[in-house]
Amino acid sequence: MRDADRDHAARQGGRSVTLEFLAPLYPWTKSLHVISVFAWMAGLFYLPRLYVYHSQVAPGDVRSELFKVMERRLLKAIMNPAMIASYVFGILVVLTPGVIDWTAGWWHLKMAGIAALTWCHMDLARALKGFAADQRPRTERGWRILNEVPTLALIVIVVMVIAKPF
Repeated sequence: MRDADRDHAARQGGRSVTLEFLAPLYPWTKSLHVISVFAWMAGLFYLPRLYVYHSQVAPGDVRSELFKVMERRLLKAIMNPAMIASYVFGILVVLTPGVIDWTAGWWHLKMAGIAALTWCHMDLARALKGFAADQRPRTERGWRILNEVPTLALIVIVVMVIAKPF
């Protein structure tokens, strides 16, 4: 255990919040985390764009039916597994000794960014059900605005993780 981890464990009453066996696996868990996040972000960027186009066609149109298939496959086959993998590998990275300085403030804002991405994902999943029922849960303009949320959250997360401004 590193000195910083021992100090933190001492402040926590001797309990460590890290798992020592993860230390040699860190390059792999971090790599898998980044790959998972890339896949998740691709879906978060693309699904709202599909909803913009889907909003432009009439319910029951052959194109609407095609959009339904594309949206469902994107969410179920790519976005959901990528989000789960992002969380799993992210938690493993956090549990790796010496990775997080819990006394720093940057990680709080990173967590807010993750919450924004998760909210966006869940909102897109709810909308999928509406589109499947030939409803239009939001206007085309609304989807264009929502399409910016993942970009803003990504900027916050990357700046917090790389620059660690506070």
